[in-house]
Amino acid sequence: MADMGAFRDAITTWAGGGPGEPARALAARLSVRTAVLLEGPSDVAAVGALAARRGRDLAAEGVCLLPIGGAMSVGRYTRLLGPTGLDLRLTGLCDERERPYYARGFERAGAAQREFFVCAADLEDELIRALGVTHMAELIEAEGDLRALQTFLRQPAQQRRTAQQQLRRFLGTKKGRKIHYGRVLVEALDADRVPAPLDALLAGV
Repeated sequence: MADMGAFRDAITTWAGGGPGEPARALAARLSVRTAVLLEGPSDVAAVGALAARRGRDLAAEGVCLLPIGGAMSVGRYTRLLGPTGLDLRLTGLCDERERPYYARGFERAGAAQREFFVCAADLEDELIRALGVTHMAELIEAEGDLRALQTFLRQPAQQRRTAQQQLRRFLGTKKGRKIHYGRVLVEALDADRVPAPLDALLAGV
């Protein structure tokens, strides 16, 4: 049975120069209505975790969380998914420094609603600030990564960074760690501490 993962794979293949027909067929079969353009898989993990916390099944609602491999790819995806392609509603989440790529991509695709949400630095930074340094350290210990964090913090380069900057950098030091913690951090949030861009994104789809 086709699922949203298959659609996501078909879109990625299409964006890489492959055929578009599989994506078109799956979009129709799955009644896809919205594409959420996210910079990477850690953002997908975080948005998916918040949706699950709120009892939502985004795939069943016709919403596809799509990692695009960095903001510079957004124009390619908006052309395929927006009015000139599958004619899906487009939204997304990006870092502040990547805002111009998203704005230009949505505009050039002719998206009627250029609605995407912007994190101050990135989503990990938003989540760390929402949780606080102490709670973050507790979560890292609970996940079995305390020794790795302590080793990381002894590096000379880390002495010039704030605790929040150190934690943000730590999440990116091992393959798959940002994805894992994307879910862990969202699940640990108090309901009233969800970062505004993430909260607004989910409320709008």
